[in-house]
Amino acid sequence: MHGEMAYVSRGAAARFEPTRVVAGAQSIIVVGERYDSGDRHPVPDDPTRGKLSRYAWGDDYHRVLGRKLERTLERLRASWPGAGGRWYVDTGPVLERAWAEASGVGFIGKNGNVISTRLGSWLFLGVILLAVDVTPTPSAVPRCGTCTRCIPACPTGAIVADGVVDSRLCISYLTIELRGAIPRELRPKIGSWVFGCDVCQDVCPWNARLERTRAEPRPDVDPAYRPRGGETAPRLAELAKLDEAAFRARFRGTPVLRTKRRGLLRNVAVALGNSRSPSAMAPLRHLLADPEPIVRAHAAWGLGEIGGDAARRALAERRDIETDATVLEEIDLALVQARGQDRDRFVGR
Repeated sequence: MHGEMAYVSRGAAARFEPTRVVAGAQSIIVVGERYDSGDRHPVPDDPTRGKLSRYAWGDDYHRVLGRKLERTLERLRASWPGAGGRWYVDTGPVLERAWAEASGVGFIGKNGNVISTRLGSWLFLGVILLAVDVTPTPSAVPRCGTCTRCIPACPTGAIVADGVVDSRLCISYLTIELRGAIPRELRPKIGSWVFGCDVCQDVCPWNARLERTRAEPRPDVDPAYRPRGGETAPRLAELAKLDEAAFRARFRGTPVLRTKRRGLLRNVAVALGNSRSPSAMAPLRHLLADPEPIVRAHAAWGLGEIGGDAARRALAERRDIETDATVLEEIDLALVQARGQDRDRFVGR
């Protein structure tokens, strides 16, 4: 179920045998660092704004947590000179979640996330493989009980069994890891998410319990994870205007760079289409002329969702000069969709 994430299967053997990664490895140290700063989407239901997953509001966690793990490993080596070891933050052939549960950091919930009874599921996981025998800690005990809130809450039905997520349906995968076109049947379910998704964590009672007991903003969270400039829900029209230089400048040092400009603007086009707002017309027309075919294709879909004379004219004008076969196909389908939207409005009146 890992879709295009080939790295998942590539390092499968090493994931189950840590000694392949660190010779003589005897212990696995797992840490969980909370990243929920207490900030919120200021206007979560505003269709003109895009949603970013909470972990991407601040600095890139690979670097922030990685520096801390590096310092920790240095101290461990000072205590055990010559001991082999390596650290990882969401990289390398390691089974972070399984080891987090085995080490007692937290249990794997029905949504597939590691949930700490003290910190909830807003956690970054870090791992140190160490060639030293360290006294183990007790494993975490699953504590979801009969709760299933996350399963029906998932917009795309990606949670297919307890603790099992089909990546090919997950909004986080579709908006970040998937490099090609987002399947047409899934686009309406993405809503206004432009990078990642937090729905299964937003509805989790373990997180809700912590919301009631923690101060805001949270003093126990690294300031590096606070939203840059206080921004948690950027305006879609502003994102649609980003060229390559502006994209890199705006998101430098954040996880958003992973999706690249074409991926982000592809997602923005989908979110604009899902808004069904007349204000989405101008940014979608702009995206329909983007240098990247993947962006133009999704902009065509977005215009089809909005419908109306202006959308049809924009699509027809682009069709006359478009040379990419995939974009032409999307334009033709969008023209059909736009006519259907117009019929729906007429019947509705």
